[in-house]
Amino acid sequence: MNARTIEEYNAMASKLDEVGPAFPALADIEDQPTAPPPPKAMDLHQLAGHKFKERTPLLGNLLHSQDLAMVHAGRGIGKTHWALSVAFAVATGGTFLRWTALNARKVLYLDGELPGQVMQKRLAMHLPDREPLPGYFRTFTPDLLDSETLLPDLATARGQEAINSMIEEDTALVVLDNLSAWARSGGRENDAESWAPISAWLLGLRRRGIAVLLVHHSGKGGEQRGTSKKEDLLDVVLKLARPSDYDPKEGSVFVMEFTKARNLIGEDAESLELALKVDEGTKRATWSWKTATEGTFSRVVALANDGLKQHEIAEELGVNKSNVSRAMKKARELGLISKQPDAKSCVVARTKATQPRNFYETSDVEDVEPLEVEP
Repeated sequence: MNARTIEEYNAMASKLDEVGPAFPALADIEDQPTAPPPPKAMDLHQLAGHKFKERTPLLGNLLHSQDLAMVHAGRGIGKTHWALSVAFAVATGGTFLRWTALNARKVLYLDGELPGQVMQKRLAMHLPDREPLPGYFRTFTPDLLDSETLLPDLATARGQEAINSMIEEDTALVVLDNLSAWARSGGRENDAESWAPISAWLLGLRRRGIAVLLVHHSGKGGEQRGTSKKEDLLDVVLKLARPSDYDPKEGSVFVMEFTKARNLIGEDAESLELALKVDEGTKRATWSWKTATEGTFSRVVALANDGLKQHEIAEELGVNKSNVSRAMKKARELGLISKQPDAKSCVVARTKATQPRNFYETSDVEDVEPLEVEP
């Protein structure tokens, strides 16, 4: 190579360095994520024969594989106790309230809030007599992290990867307790856009056949806190709340109400009154329940005989009008309602229903002190 050729080559190389490479390096190309394939529609006949993941019951009709569910409540109402009981029933093939699991399925319970020792006590409190088989109930608590590691943030891609690494292929149910602890970025809770990355993650788990139960806080108005867009994607939404005439002396008593039940009908979608007790000796928790109609029957009769109309009774007791209607129909059949409401009557303001709850009369729970649920 002569001197002139060398000089020309060096000049060209210098100019290329100034402009930059026209093509990315091979290593850079390999590091870039592969674009997902574009979505494809199917012909009606093809779709009819397509084999999707089978949707199977996990806990009676309450929860199925691929279901996306939420339970929300105010602070101290007992939503973690409720979610742990659901998780144990699924993991052991057991029963919770009126629903029974046909088979034991694997559960991953992700707690993002409680100290490790408190979580241990909660797990021991709700552990059923038939314990889960090894690997069927796996749990995480923030105290398992070292002091320098932050809890994964579900609103970020990196946080989702960290959480996905804990989900095994045969996991049937993931419980996320609670949503606010696990999704901390992405904007304000009231902004619909803040829900977008989380909904995409949920849909990914549903395509894998995995059910998800989100534990969340109720807002000031009693509905789930944040954007209502959360509920668009969900199959089941439950609210736990104190009865309108709740007395703290009753302990841990609350109403479980379905505000959305996409696949539930009849008694499966009926509101329930729940009571949670803990034996002071064994420290084991026990649930008792009855339908909201049974729980409010005597109070509905008393208010109806005082001349209140159905919608006024519903407002007074804080229950659905349908529950009041069923109770009044039963009471009339039994001849317990003697006064018909006067359309022109003026109903004075009332502060409390006059009849006692008598909740524990129908319960088969042992006579132990009521649990004061920790906030």
